[in-house]
Amino acid sequence: MSPGSREGLAVTLDAIGTVAIVAGVLLTLVASIGLLSLPDVLSRMHAATKPQVVGLLLVVIGGALHLRTSVDVWMLVLVGAFQLVTAPVTAHVVGRLAHRGDGVRRDLLYVDELVDTRDGADPGPDRPEPDEPDVEDPDVPAPRGGWTEGS
Repeated sequence: MSPGSREGLAVTLDAIGTVAIVAGVLLTLVASIGLLSLPDVLSRMHAATKPQVVGLLLVVIGGALHLRTSVDVWMLVLVGAFQLVTAPVTAHVVGRLAHRGDGVRRDLLYVDELVDTRDGADPGPDRPEPDEPDVEDPDVPAPRGGWTEGS
């Protein structure tokens, strides 16, 4: 490879990297505007995960195209991989907690798949399992030992 073609390749990779970084920054800006302007937790969560993750990945790709050393590229690959693993898990936990609390505007939902069902198949964390005694039940004695209310 001639020195002129190496310089041309470096300039091209730098230009592509710059475009990727600018696009990633713009997507992250869109995500932050969505966090401030959307009405409820689920909409904000969607804005926080989708464009933010793609924006970060574009910035990581752009940084890798600019740096081009193996140590830097592998570090950026790890950053992107951790973001891809943690963002869906965090969004799931935030969505479930918002649904259990009052963070979801139910009038904006078309389908609510997490609504409690009457069959009792999944008692959830707020209700005792069928084989566990209810602490509020006056007929069942309170467990002895350990921590009790008021102590």
